Formats: sequence, C-alpha cells, structure tokens
Amino acid sequence: MAVSKKTASKTSASSKSSKAPAKKKSAKKEAYPKVDWREFSPTPVIGVDEVGRGCLAGPVYAAAVIFKSDALTDLVTDSKLISEERREELAELILKEHQVGIGYATVEEIDELNILQASLLAMKRAIESLGVAAGHVLIDGNMKIPGLEGFEQTTIVKGDLRVAPISAASIVAKVARDRLMKELGAKFPVYGFETHKGYSTQVHMDSIVAHGPCEVHRKSFAGVKEYVTA
Repeated sequence: MAVSKKTASKTSASSKSSKAPAKKKSAKKEAYPKVDWREFSPTPVIGVDEVGRGCLAGPVYAAAVIFKSDALTDLVTDSKLISEERREELAELILKEHQVGIGYATVEEIDELNILQASLLAMKRAIESLGVAAGHVLIDGNMKIPGLEGFEQTTIVKGDLRVAPISAASIVAKVARDRLMKELGAKFPVYGFETHKGYSTQVHMDSIVAHGPCEVHRKSFAGVKEYVTA
C-alpha cells in the first residue's frame, strides 16, 4: 500500500517528536558529569566541603579529605542523598581508609563575619588540620578559600555530587555536625535540635517564638534576630 507524502510527513514528525524527550533526559543526566580527582596536580589532592550554612543554630562545619586509594570512590556521593544510617557507616569507612581533617566556625564567628566568610574559614581550618603544607584543593561551589597559602585551588559546582573526595568530605562534615546537634538537643531540649539539626523547620521556628533564641542560635539570622532581647 502506498503512503502519501502528507501521511509520510506526519509519520516523520511524530517519530521526531517521540525522540525529543529522550534527548532532553540525556542532556539533564549529563548536566553534572563526574570529575576524576586523580587528574589534578600537585598532590595531595584534597576534597573539601561544608555543611550547616542554611541553619539558624549551631556552628558551620567543614571536612577535608585526601584519598589514599580508590577505596570508596564509587560509594560516596552528596551527603544529602544518603540516609543518616548510611552516612554514619560511610563516615567511619572514610576515616579508616583516608586522611581526614575537620574544622568549624562558631556561632559567634558566623554572627561577626557573616555565614559565607565563616564557611570559608571552617574549610580553611579543616584543610590546615590535615597537617600538609601544599597540594591541590577541590572546593564544592564557586568560591575559593582566602588566605590558604601554598595550595592550588579549583572550585567545582555540584562538587559534592561529582568529585569523590568532595563527596567524602560532605559526608564526614555532615555526620560530625549532626552528632554535635544531637548533643545540643539534649542540652537545650525545647528546640528539638536532635531532629532538625538547626534548620528552619516549622517546629524549630515555633520553638524560637515560644522560648526565644538560646546561646547557640545565630543572632544575625532572620528568624532569630527578631526575637533577641537585650
């Protein structure tokens, strides 16, 4: 049976249309390709990330990780995509298999410097705690760390998803900070820190309204500063 030009045209258009979503999906999947940390120099190559920037309470934490081998390379990813139980397991393995440094900036430093500068300070301290004098630092985001002498620096957007040592750093930092927030939850039970870890959940916001902020709240942050009394 012959096919008219009009019918063939419709068939062709329909075929092209059905393929379009697949191309879009593929492009989305490749938006943040993996980055091989082994391609950077000089060594050691250090992955660094911070956690807690968006919280209303508690310090901002950072971790720096030097991979000693390929162990765990295929297991780590952005800490936000992993369950709490799995983060705990991976953090222990990272500490066992690789070289790790942890740093933080206090609530007072956050209020004095602002959260961005405090986050960079926490990352600088994490790197310094590794005890190495030089290397190449791979940083999650788009901001280099000021005052970090002797190191090359490369920023990588979505680095906690794309670069294994940064992923490992995000996991270690998250676990370290969460453990502290659980301790603060026991010390200040009315706020529920052990549950929301200091983030601005409705329960947390309601507790600030009801009880006012405590000593570990960030007094410069909206949602807290309105309830600070002299």
